[in-house]
Amino acid sequence: MSTSAEIAIYIIRTLGSLYLMLVLLRFLFQMVRADFYNPISQFVAKATNPLLMPLRKVIPGFFGVDLAALVLALAVQWLLIQLVLVIAGLGFLNPLYTIAWSAIGLLSVVLSIYFWCLIISIIASWVAPFSQHPALILVRQLVAPVMAPFQKLIPPLGGIDITPIFAFMVLHILNRYLVPALGQSVGMPGGLVIGL
Repeated sequence: MSTSAEIAIYIIRTLGSLYLMLVLLRFLFQMVRADFYNPISQFVAKATNPLLMPLRKVIPGFFGVDLAALVLALAVQWLLIQLVLVIAGLGFLNPLYTIAWSAIGLLSVVLSIYFWCLIISIIASWVAPFSQHPALILVRQLVAPVMAPFQKLIPPLGGIDITPIFAFMVLHILNRYLVPALGQSVGMPGGLVIGL
């Protein structure tokens, strides 16, 4: 592969992964009912509205799930895969394969988002436990529903909440073992999909 092709793939993957992250954050913010008026939520909404709003006219929500955002994320991931394949000289592959790869990649990105949100929330609980920074508020709102089942099962020990350890273990098992197993089951090549 030529240097110009490698540069093009790098640019496409970087910009595409940033936009994909914004779309998935928008979906997750809506799932956890995060503060819509938070400045970061507003930025995510404005960045994703141009592509998301037309989709919402065609794809309605379902029981509070923003299906249009999921379809947009899947379409962005699929488009990135196809662009990388074309630039690499492999042409277009069977859409059924690339859609399956895209779905698995989205799962991997969501797991990574929660992994980093957990790390941020743990660090913030030590250094700025009462901070009202907009980013920390959103991180807490994202992490709270994931942590709730663990916190019901495992009470704080001596005032210390050890539930993040178990949440990390579950996230690690899912991202390290389940996601690659799913990828192998559909013949997904490594490094092609954003999130893996």
